[in-house]
Amino acid sequence: MNGDAHISNFGLFGSPQGDVVLDLNDFDEVTVGPWEWDLKRLCASIEVAARDAGAAVRERRQAVLSAVSGYQHTMDDLAPRGSLDVWQRAARADDLEFTGIEIDTHSQAVVRKAVEKARRKNNKNLLDRVGERRTDGGWRFREEPPILARVNEATRQGVTSGLEHYAETLPRERRFMLSRYHVVDVAHRVVGVGSVGARAYVALLCGNSDQDVLFLQVKEAVRPAHAPYLRGMPEPYASHEGERVIYGQRLLQAVGDPLLGWTTIDGRPFYVRQMKNMKGEIPVARMVGQSLSFFTHAYGALLAKAHARTGDAAAIAGYCGHDGRADLREALADWAHAYGDQNEADYQAFRTAIASGRLHAAADPHL
Repeated sequence: MNGDAHISNFGLFGSPQGDVVLDLNDFDEVTVGPWEWDLKRLCASIEVAARDAGAAVRERRQAVLSAVSGYQHTMDDLAPRGSLDVWQRAARADDLEFTGIEIDTHSQAVVRKAVEKARRKNNKNLLDRVGERRTDGGWRFREEPPILARVNEATRQGVTSGLEHYAETLPRERRFMLSRYHVVDVAHRVVGVGSVGARAYVALLCGNSDQDVLFLQVKEAVRPAHAPYLRGMPEPYASHEGERVIYGQRLLQAVGDPLLGWTTIDGRPFYVRQMKNMKGEIPVARMVGQSLSFFTHAYGALLAKAHARTGDAAAIAGYCGHDGRADLREALADWAHAYGDQNEADYQAFRTAIASGRLHAAADPHL
C-alpha cells in the first residue's frame, strides 16, 4: 500500500519518454498492508479538504462517493485483464480516460494549465532560479534560508560519497549515463510538512557543459507510521528504509523517474530521485462542483491501478462489489464524514489549549 494516499500526494510528473502523467507521487510511507487503509485515507482527505474549501455537506459526500466509485469501476475493469496489461496502464495527462466518468470542459482546462506549468519545471529553469555563478565561473546554489542553506564540507563530502554508492542501485545503462555527471554543489533543503526534521539535501551535477545540469534530491527515509501495526516489507527491503521507498514506488507507479535509487549517509538510509522532473499539481483541495467529482473519481481510479499492480485485482473487485455496488461507497462516505467531525473537534481542542496557555504557539511569520 502507498501508506499516505491523500489528495495532495497525487500529481503530475514527467515520464522517461517526456510525457506528463498523473499518478501517485509520494511514497515515504509505502509498505505492505491492507488496501482499504489507502482508500480510507483518500476518502478522509477529500472530506477534510472539501470542508476547508467551504463545500456543502452534500457536495463533500458526493466527492467521497465519486472517489470510491472510481476505485470500484477501475478495479472491476482491471480484474479480468492480464498482468502485463495492468502494469502498462499509465494516465497521460493530455489523454485522461477513466472508467465510469467523462472529463468535463472545466477539468480539461485545469489539466491543460497544470501540464503547461509542469513542462516549464526542468533542470535548466531550476538552475536559473536556484543557481548562481561562483567567482571561478562555476555554478553553486543560491542560499535562501531557511529553505535552502549551505552545508559544511564534511556534509558535502558525505552526500557526494553517498551518491557514488547510490549509482550502484541503478540499472547499468542509467549508471553509465549518470557517470557523465559530477557533483558541483550540495545544499540542505527543507521539504514538506511531514518531513520537517528529516535530513534532505539537493545536489547540483554538471555534465558535458555548465548548462548540462541535473538536480538530485537526497532525502532521508524514516520508518513508516504504519510500521507498528503491520508485519512490514519483505526482506531485503525491510533492512533499508530508502530501498523500501524506491521498491514500493517502482511497484505502484505505472511509469516513474528513471533515476530512482537509494544510499546510506553517515549510517542513515536515504533515497534519491530527480528534483522538479516536470512536477505539477492539480488544485483539487480548492475545487467544488463537477471538477471536484471528476478529480476525486480519477484519484480513486489511479489508486485502484496502483493496487491492481501489487495485489489481486479480482479478489479486491469481488470485495468491493461488481457493477459499482453502493454499500461500500455509502459506508466510506459515512466514515469520512465522521472523520471530518473528529478532525474539527481535535483542531478546536488544539486552539483551546493554545488560548489557555497549556500549549505555546510561535507567531505566524507571515503576519
